[in-house]
Amino acid sequence: MNEVHIHKIAAELKVQPRQVLSTARLFAEGATVPFIARYRKEATGSLDEVAITSIRDRLLNLAELDQRREAILKSLAERNLLSDELQAAVHRAETLTALEDVFQPYRPKRRTRAIIARELGLEPLADILFQQQTTADPQAEAAKFVNPEKGVANAMAALAGARDILAERMSDDATARAKLRDLFWREGVVKSQVMSEKQEAAAKFKDYFDWSEPVAKIPSHRLLAIRRGEAEGFLMLRMTVPEDAARLLIEPLFVTGKGPAAEQVRLAVQDGYQRLLGSAMEVELRLETKKRADTEAIRVFAENLRELLLASPLGRKNVLAIDPGFRTGCKVVCLDRQGKLLHHDVIYPTAASTAEVREAAEAVLSLVKKYQIEAIAIGNGTAGRETETFVKLLKLAIPIVMVNESGASI
Repeated sequence: MNEVHIHKIAAELKVQPRQVLSTARLFAEGATVPFIARYRKEATGSLDEVAITSIRDRLLNLAELDQRREAILKSLAERNLLSDELQAAVHRAETLTALEDVFQPYRPKRRTRAIIARELGLEPLADILFQQQTTADPQAEAAKFVNPEKGVANAMAALAGARDILAERMSDDATARAKLRDLFWREGVVKSQVMSEKQEAAAKFKDYFDWSEPVAKIPSHRLLAIRRGEAEGFLMLRMTVPEDAARLLIEPLFVTGKGPAAEQVRLAVQDGYQRLLGSAMEVELRLETKKRADTEAIRVFAENLRELLLASPLGRKNVLAIDPGFRTGCKVVCLDRQGKLLHHDVIYPTAASTAEVREAAEAVLSLVKKYQIEAIAIGNGTAGRETETFVKLLKLAIPIVMVNESGASI
């Protein structure tokens, strides 16, 4: 077991490291959440199924993070790009997003405009521009790189290539990506429009023909409905932020001087956002909002299903429910007609002691009278038949029903 992961999860969930370690070992042996929660309380320190599920999910997340980290380190090493500083940055990344941001500048890319510009020998010009010296003359510097035979026809073409290189550098910058990512979440807007000439066919999506709503506030069901309209070819979906706000956020990271060279860098920032960084952030936001919407939709579905499954099959009645058992006794609860817990207790109707059996009988009769019980439910698990026989001997004039316990632990 990874000791760092164990302590990290323990700190996040505010439990003891030994509880996390024991749970991790049980998962490694193939145990399931319901099994651990019910039968391994002594090993986990009585963690409930919610905490156990959280431990499982974080273990999987951290294992996935480690696998991706190793893959990135291997890729960098194979291409002779792995420096001590870069290796330390990779190891410091604590989330997949942070890790991908570190890797972004070194990710193998398809043949981009920046790569073509580098092949034309324009990277030194990009470095000169990025220094943003007030005395630098971009046109004069660019003239030195004109080479019609290689494809650099004039100084304008040289400057355009240098800006392509700078735009890609800025797009790969981890700080710029982090700031823009935060901006997209805070001020991003979901916009949907109907595809041209599809108004009639898209009638069921008419509410979203011209829709706009903040990313931070849009409910999951609405986002999923718009995405469904897009998937069916009726709607066009965009997630954007005001371009001026984005530029004002990232320009200070790169435009550090004044003069013609700084103006070239500013143009590169604008191009980098419009052509590369803005679309990258939109794609990332689409994926993350879809994931969150799916999670919320599943939660709502689960809650609705829970209410349906827990609805009383007898209708509204006062119920006494018994969870049978030998060694630990029978757990007893009384519920009112709305399912509210009125009373809980433990009785021992299957005990060897006659006195305990008599006490159990008196307790049941007292509860039936006190809470005006209209039905008794008994679980069909261990000691179920014995408990049913005990209750029937009390000769109560109310229904006594055996309840299937399958799935109760889960």
